[in-house]
Amino acid sequence: MKLLTFINEGQQRLGVRTEQGVLDVVGALAAQPGNNQVPTTVMEVIEGGVEAVQALQSFIKEAPTSSYLDESTITWGPCVTAPNKIICVGLNYRKHAEETNAPIPQYPILFNKFNNTLTAHQAEIVVPNVTKELDYEAELVIVIGKNTKNVSREEALDHVFGYCAVNDLSARDLQMRTHQWLLGKTCDDFSPLGPYLVTADEVGNPNDLKISATVNGEVRQNSNTSDMIFACDEIVSYISQHMTLVPGDIILTGTPEGVVLGLPPEQRVYLQPGDVVTIEIEKLGALTNRFIGE
Repeated sequence: MKLLTFINEGQQRLGVRTEQGVLDVVGALAAQPGNNQVPTTVMEVIEGGVEAVQALQSFIKEAPTSSYLDESTITWGPCVTAPNKIICVGLNYRKHAEETNAPIPQYPILFNKFNNTLTAHQAEIVVPNVTKELDYEAELVIVIGKNTKNVSREEALDHVFGYCAVNDLSARDLQMRTHQWLLGKTCDDFSPLGPYLVTADEVGNPNDLKISATVNGEVRQNSNTSDMIFACDEIVSYISQHMTLVPGDIILTGTPEGVVLGLPPEQRVYLQPGDVVTIEIEKLGALTNRFIGE
């Protein structure tokens, strides 16, 4: 199932992408009141797990055709709207570590972002005046579906609700200002997320997905999640040894080679107002954002 969030009269609403279009769940429920088992937000679906997904699947079969929207007309929201934690894994692709002359990590390098960084597919993103070195990073996102503590690698993916794409935007001059990366990663709207949250059953093996980034139509990153140093199951298991993951938590799993930082200094051209970046991951869709000046 492909879930999404869209904006209606300033409010976030749950949508489901189908062959007929995007089902407006709240609108469909208004036309058929009395069904209290159907979740009405993406967070309710994640927290409700299998039962919530099954309730949605059953409801879709009965939803009136008037409740379907043309995807090209909607205003998108982040496909996960309120994660309790945003955890990121740095230097997690072998070729990316090599292009930046960084040693291959022995353990996952973890840092965090905050909810202020969340924005959506097709949203315009401001290039902050405080940076001259804004870089793109195509990344696969793991979305947790169950309370997860001390889980084994063998069971880790059973705790995953689904996956989506993100552009882990990074202001390199701010990131490298100190030994802590946080400042360069947490400016407003630095984590556009979407377009869809795809349930794990539709994705299959997350460690074998094509992943790419294009800037103004030029392919800059073109890789596969199989190049990860720490695979998805290992990441979830490792983090769960140290903290409890809860439904809706998101884990950004690192970026492949091809970022601006990986180029020789004289060839680096960072993102500018007017640039359009698309992150595309196999089975998860394409996430596009245009950048504007502050």
